[in-house]
Amino acid sequence: MTVTVARWTLGDYHALAMSGLLQDRPVELLNGLIVNMPPEGPDHAELSSTTSEVLGAIAAGRYRVRSGKPITLLGSDSEPEPDVALVVNQSYLADHPRADQVYLVIEFSRSSLLKDTKDKRQVYAAAGIRDYWVVNLRDRTLTQYRDPVDGDYQVATNLTTGSVSPLAFPDIQLAVPQFFS
Repeated sequence: MTVTVARWTLGDYHALAMSGLLQDRPVELLNGLIVNMPPEGPDHAELSSTTSEVLGAIAAGRYRVRSGKPITLLGSDSEPEPDVALVVNQSYLADHPRADQVYLVIEFSRSSLLKDTKDKRQVYAAAGIRDYWVVNLRDRTLTQYRDPVDGDYQVATNLTTGSVSPLAFPDIQLAVPQFFS
């Protein structure tokens, strides 16, 4: 027996969400597939919240910090909900931010590490998001993915020490160890 997977469009996904069928279900749309988001452990929840707060405190009106909120990636039928996203500073009452309005995406990963470093990495790269960071809570490593070309990032830098800066805001310096404590 051959199994055929039915893919959802962004329109289908939004209609399903508006109907209430996805209410209280932790899911996101990746490449037309509705995928479960695993529950966050205490360290994941605390560290992603702390990072959002730090980035929000230094925003100075240059960007908005969205935590666990959708971004719409047109062309791939994807609407992931990254742990932290720096987006253009404007209102999003009518639509979620699009890829061209995203400066940086950060995912905190333990149980979702494979999805974040494979599926989401490819979705974000295909959408042209220039700066994607994965905070690996198991190995205490921050991986910066940059230079998206043809659906994947050309540069991946693994860090355990030092500091990092968003590409769009090189004046912002964040110590790598603060992502883990």
